[in-house]
Amino acid sequence: MFKYFYLFLTFIIYILAIPYLLYKSRSKKYSEAIPAKFFLKNNPKFNKELIWFHACSMGETIALKSIIEQFDEVNLSVITNTGYEKASELSSNVRYLPYELFLPFWIVKQKALVVMEAELWYMLFLGAKSKNIPTYLINARISDRSYQSYKKFHWFYKKIFENIDMIFAQSQEDKKRLESLGGKNIKVIGNIKLTNLPVITKKLIKPEGITITAASTHDTEEELILESWERSMGRLVIVPRHPERFEEVYSLIEQYSYKYNLSYSRYSQSDNFNSDITLVDMMGELNNIYAISDVVILGGGFIKTAGGHNPIEPAFFNCKLISGEIIFNQKALFECVNNHYLIKNNQLKQYLSEIEKLKNTSLGEKGDIQPILEELKKI
Repeated sequence: MFKYFYLFLTFIIYILAIPYLLYKSRSKKYSEAIPAKFFLKNNPKFNKELIWFHACSMGETIALKSIIEQFDEVNLSVITNTGYEKASELSSNVRYLPYELFLPFWIVKQKALVVMEAELWYMLFLGAKSKNIPTYLINARISDRSYQSYKKFHWFYKKIFENIDMIFAQSQEDKKRLESLGGKNIKVIGNIKLTNLPVITKKLIKPEGITITAASTHDTEEELILESWERSMGRLVIVPRHPERFEEVYSLIEQYSYKYNLSYSRYSQSDNFNSDITLVDMMGELNNIYAISDVVILGGGFIKTAGGHNPIEPAFFNCKLISGEIIFNQKALFECVNNHYLIKNNQLKQYLSEIEKLKNTSLGEKGDIQPILEELKKI
């Protein structure tokens, strides 16, 4: 009975939302996602019976990479635009997950359904179980804040967990919380987002004093960083996100250095960081540079379009980590990093002037994907 009431409720919400959905779909950002999810445009059922992985956005999709690579072919569904872009790099069978109203009719027989983290859609799991598909929830976690909300709807989550065969949780605390909500058959394996950790390809010599690395910066971010930084804070290393901007950024550094009588250099020509400001105009060096950095200002979070960049890499090297507040593409990965600082643009100078007070980052417990793979390869 509850299933039919739930479908009726999703139908009413859908009808009321149609004008808004049509309006939002006119924007370039949502022109593909909304028609696919809410009108099934260019979003057919999977046409192969494979293991079906589902993730929400880019961060969760990236975390699936080490698992997906163990299979010749998989099906993969996502929610967000950025998740779809990343998923397309991992599989040729990618779909947007349709709105729940359509799922009972859209889902077809699969070898298994594997869902990342908090994608607890009632009709997703119920629809899978109705097709006799084994269901798994992996990298499951419930934060302190979320747990209070989950408990208020305990009766609803209990119905969702009735349709989940096995759960792989991040910690013992997560396991307890999941069990209290109705979760069963739970194994603790750590955080699988920390499975693919960075590797140093070349050992660099650290310059004397504090090294501040501005990493994966975008247009306007270099200017913000230069205006917030002073030589007394430490040496500055700037690594633009896009190589086509190397000359533009070098010109900016040149002007700034001339104004304040600073030394500057290109990494491709000097191969060291002895100047006051160094432009890294080579690709593939970032992890090597993180290894000798004391502080990382991570780009992509100070502008509206990028949505942040991967914080796992600098955190792996225990750098003090500062980024902007606009991290919508990397929120899931920032949750894996302890002691990072997400600030407003006008706060950067203040934080850099108090470097000694900032805490070094650390990562949570590295996850083990082997229990997941062993379970899936039984199918």
